[in-house]
Amino acid sequence: MPRVKYTDSDIDLIARMMRAEAEGEGRLGMLMVGNVIVNRLKADCLDFKDLKSIRDVVYQVQGGNYSFEAVQKGNVFYNRARGVEKKLAKQVLDYWREHPSKYALWYFNPYGECPPTWYNQPRTGQYKQHCYYEPAANTCEGAYRW
Repeated sequence: MPRVKYTDSDIDLIARMMRAEAEGEGRLGMLMVGNVIVNRLKADCLDFKDLKSIRDVVYQVQGGNYSFEAVQKGNVFYNRARGVEKKLAKQVLDYWREHPSKYALWYFNPYGECPPTWYNQPRTGQYKQHCYYEPAANTCEGAYRW
């Protein structure tokens, strides 16, 4: 059973986002970005309440901007998804979850070291240039659901 319900257009959308956000970090980096997207859909808490689809997550607006920088200014995001990214997207939607993105709801690529917290959420780790953060204890049980 997949982690979330999805359509072919969801596979395409998450694949494009994974490529735009983490192509330079290889397959594992793209999987981690995709996992955060799925986690946000599953969480139903904090900034991610009432998101009902992959599309809702990808195009979510917070503070007047899209949550993902690639949607706002990423020309790569607007390119067609390739087969390799679609295969990775399907893995994330079906079953893939690994540390440090396993329970993460946020990631970013800082100009320096990963700070220990991001908007008061604890760092779970780093993969190449991206830092990953999961919800603070007892603030989002949904992030830990399969």
